[in-house]
Amino acid sequence: MKFVIIFACICANVLANEEARVLRNEWEVNPEDFYYILELDNSIRAEQKGQLVEDKKTWVVSGEYEYVTPEGKTVKVTYTADGTGYHPHVDTVH
Repeated sequence: MKFVIIFACICANVLANEEARVLRNEWEVNPEDFYYILELDNSIRAEQKGQLVEDKKTWVVSGEYEYVTPEGKTVKVTYTADGTGYHPHVDTVH
């Protein structure tokens, strides 16, 4: 499942910032849908939700994550992932 790969990348980023404290951590996982929200005190935030479509074989996932670069720019990635692939959109705010 593609959302597992995305979640693993976010977790790796969190582990690289071991000093970060969790400000918000919500999640719910069901057989046909899920969501999670993670917010840290080092300006990393992630939110994702997904559900199985009618064929019960394909997940449709949407989400976003953002972080602040060492240069002080905020990067926000919004995305969808479905049977056609991963579709990200990246915004950088100065």
